[in-house]
Amino acid sequence: MTIHRDDLADKFGMWLFIFTELLLFGMLFVVYAVYRSMHPEAFRIAGEELDVAMGTINTVILLISSATVAMSITAIQKGDKKRCLQLLSITLLIAVIFMVNKYFEWGAKFEYGFYPGSDVLAELGHGTILFFGLYFFMTGIHALHILIGIGLFIYVMLQVKNNKIHQTDYIWLENTGLYWHLVDLIWIFLFPLFYLIH
Repeated sequence: MTIHRDDLADKFGMWLFIFTELLLFGMLFVVYAVYRSMHPEAFRIAGEELDVAMGTINTVILLISSATVAMSITAIQKGDKKRCLQLLSITLLIAVIFMVNKYFEWGAKFEYGFYPGSDVLAELGHGTILFFGLYFFMTGIHALHILIGIGLFIYVMLQVKNNKIHQTDYIWLENTGLYWHLVDLIWIFLFPLFYLIH
């Protein structure tokens, strides 16, 4: 019994998903821009409370992970299963490091009372409340995408290990790579909006 494969439909489905995700974040970026224009000073001061070094580290490691996942696809296309798994392991490790960094970064904000609903934010005014509300919401959705990516990488690595993904059938790996590039792209927009524009 032969299993019917439709790689073109799988790829189209992934691109459709990516398009809907871009629409979602595009709308959030518009909301951010509108509120920033209404409260420029509050957004500037609130942005200075974020750790630019931590944001920069996360940006650099995510860019590296985009390269490693792309190289893993090239490795499987060449039939190099071992190299593919090594590169996917690095990508997975980077995703976990990103989440650990984000945990400590969010933890520091909670410790200082910079979280939605806190008395500290209430005292700082509406603009600051909006900034940190958007910060936690948008980086939270992004973190959820990272967690999904971690799950996908674990699944794909098991599939490669068990020879279900190989030189002639690697659509799952390719689509996971596309998803990961989307996650990185979203962060590339989030990073300057929250950390750099003061």
